[in-house]
Amino acid sequence: MSFSFFKHLQCSDCATVYDPDKIQTFCPTCQAPLLAIYDIASTRAHVDRDEIRQRPRGMWRWREMLPVKNSENIVTLGEGDAPLLRVPRVGSDLGLTNLFVKDEGMNPTGSFKARGLAAAISKAKELNVEKVIIPTAGNAGGAMAAYAARAGLRAHIFMPKDTPIANVEESRIAGASVTLIDGLISEAAGMAGVKAREEGWFDVSTFKEPYRTEGKKVMGYELADFFDWHLPDVIIYPTGGGTGLVGMWKAFKELAELGWLETHKRPRMVAVQADGCAPVIKAFDAGAEFCDFWLGAQTIASGLRVPKSFADRLILQDIRESQGTAIAVSDEAILKAQSRLAAAEGIFAAPEGAATLAALEVLVEQGWVQADENIVLFNTGTGLKYIKA
Repeated sequence: MSFSFFKHLQCSDCATVYDPDKIQTFCPTCQAPLLAIYDIASTRAHVDRDEIRQRPRGMWRWREMLPVKNSENIVTLGEGDAPLLRVPRVGSDLGLTNLFVKDEGMNPTGSFKARGLAAAISKAKELNVEKVIIPTAGNAGGAMAAYAARAGLRAHIFMPKDTPIANVEESRIAGASVTLIDGLISEAAGMAGVKAREEGWFDVSTFKEPYRTEGKKVMGYELADFFDWHLPDVIIYPTGGGTGLVGMWKAFKELAELGWLETHKRPRMVAVQADGCAPVIKAFDAGAEFCDFWLGAQTIASGLRVPKSFADRLILQDIRESQGTAIAVSDEAILKAQSRLAAAEGIFAAPEGAATLAALEVLVEQGWVQADENIVLFNTGTGLKYIKA
């Protein structure tokens, strides 16, 4: 018996509806991501938001608004409900009274990628997929390998040769076939796509399947729960592929439609990239609807070394709709912020997560944030993944 109110998939551009009971990728006409649409009226009628708080912790307590229809198909390692921590020392230094870090490094496999891959692999299992493939800058590969192993699926991963060794080894030990390539995630994506088409692998690349976004959106539901059905004023998010940013903005719209929020106010979304690979910032500043491919991408934050997201239009649209902004920071600033967060608060953030603090420092200088606003930084992974032998 279904416990999800998932209705169908819909193109994020032309709004064409797609059958959710068949394997889907993206809209072939628009080359745009598909988004999961739910029966909001039925959810509102049958689900008590406060009852959700009584359920066992984790991502799947929001199951009615997730795409897996039958509980036996859920593949879980305990992902979700990563802690939202106050960071008073760093906040005080910046003149801020309500600064938080959502520490996604506490998820299985050490990053927020566990959320998206838990949803994608669970739905793949439900659709009788037998083998999955992914290009990755690191953490997504390790997460996919782990969830595929738990689901009994074959996994193949393409990743750059300079991917942190922890990501390579965690993928291999979980039984995935790993191909290390010369080049960036864009080249890895091309190779994975060819293999998928030629050999029948299901490609779970960012936004080239519809369900990773659904796992990531739960971060937005968790924020609403934490702030007692209000939302923070500002969310600062490291943006490579952008599933988390798009997913959370989708979650806030769903929460509003469900009538679960106590406020009409939405967070201002801030996308953060490294200045050695900042296609979103360049497009945002230029007022463009799409990103140009970033040539010669270089940054220590491998998860931000994404020359162009498949969902660039959605990312830019959501930032602007939220009245947010986009900031590029240097690798030097990232390293300083990483040390600052660890020494002051005991949080060993991945470079991608540390980039959000570096961006916040710029926003404070600009007067873009106010002292009493609720501000949430997202640390998307543990810094332990980046330690070199």
